[in-house]
Amino acid sequence: MSGVRPPFDVFDPKVYSRGIPHETYRRLRGEHPVHWQDEHEVDGWPAGPGFWAVTRYADVVRVLRTPTEYSSWLGATQIRDPAPEDLPFIRQMMLNLDPPAHGRLRRIVSRVFTPRRVERFTADVAARARLLVDEIAERGECDLPVDVTDEFPIQNLGDLLGIPAGDRAHILAWTNRVVGYQDPDHATVVEGAGGGPVNPRSPAMLADMFDYARRLAADKRRSPTGDVMTALATAEVDGRRLTDPELSMFFFLLVIAGNDTVRSALPGGMIALLGHPDEHHRLLAHPHRLDSAIEEMLRWHPPVLSFRRTAVVDTVLAGQPIAAGDKVVVFHGSANYDERRFPDPLRFDITRNPNDHVSFGDGPHVCLGAHYARLQLRAFYREILWRLPDIELAGPPDRLVSNFIAGVKHLPVRYTPVPRLGAR
Repeated sequence: MSGVRPPFDVFDPKVYSRGIPHETYRRLRGEHPVHWQDEHEVDGWPAGPGFWAVTRYADVVRVLRTPTEYSSWLGATQIRDPAPEDLPFIRQMMLNLDPPAHGRLRRIVSRVFTPRRVERFTADVAARARLLVDEIAERGECDLPVDVTDEFPIQNLGDLLGIPAGDRAHILAWTNRVVGYQDPDHATVVEGAGGGPVNPRSPAMLADMFDYARRLAADKRRSPTGDVMTALATAEVDGRRLTDPELSMFFFLLVIAGNDTVRSALPGGMIALLGHPDEHHRLLAHPHRLDSAIEEMLRWHPPVLSFRRTAVVDTVLAGQPIAAGDKVVVFHGSANYDERRFPDPLRFDITRNPNDHVSFGDGPHVCLGAHYARLQLRAFYREILWRLPDIELAGPPDRLVSNFIAGVKHLPVRYTPVPRLGAR
């Protein structure tokens, strides 16, 4: 099935540096909704065995909801296969488990990552949004990710998890390493490895993060507080605490996913809204539509582009036979624009209803942090949109080179300067 490069390439991470490949997705949905994709060599990364690209909404949802057919555990959840020696460790992360093991760990997080616990941080999140916008208000222009939105979720997540303020710079470094590994600005090269790239998700490359997680957990057990890390470090299920690898993998999941989902969604939503001035002005005139607008921003710019599963048994999807062991990759950025689910999908409409996008996933692995993500998006947009009502794009975005995260590295914006609130 591999060999000749296919006419449709939804694997190459450089494709996504230009934005969502709408025309390619549209043709795949119409002509080849489950399409064999060559996993070709890219910038020193070796070729892989290939995978089935799933692009229609209904098929994406079926894959995400049916772990008995499409497993997260067999080969983990990233397109590129992990090294065989790393797979047993990687499988201990909740993201890479199937029921019933997945349910046991998810119940632990569900008990500590509750809407009630999250809501306690609402005032702090809103205050932080005001402070960050205040810092750029008088400039008249800024680079939104660098100056504002990269910092916002890191500090919010640090509060939620109980990471000391002096340690929070690690979060950005860890996230760039793990999420940005396909991007030349963040790629890791190891001397003695032929000068080629290395997988930052291997246990060896994550040793510093895991060591920090263990030390932080030990501190929380000695001096418990009301944060999520204390709850995880002291939680018990069936009479036992989390093992060190389980706790380390929980920390990895919360730090990386909890940060980068919001970090990608914030500027992505601004690109969507400011790229449609009529809808921007409509929202300014009708602030009560903000929640609906946020859902449309998430549909338009899904933070996560793709997730991988592995076929457990021989099966058929959209008429296409799939063999046990084949990789199956769902593409959120295509599902969110499926004409069969979203009428006129290329129309940005802040009142779209229904709007059941899959930007936070679906099925047993639906994002546990979606409530906290929406809380942060709401606080930030309330602050910046009405504080700087004439904000507009001042240049094209510089997007992350990644087939996994729809990251935005730089986004120049301009606006009429306003006084700092602190100066009033």
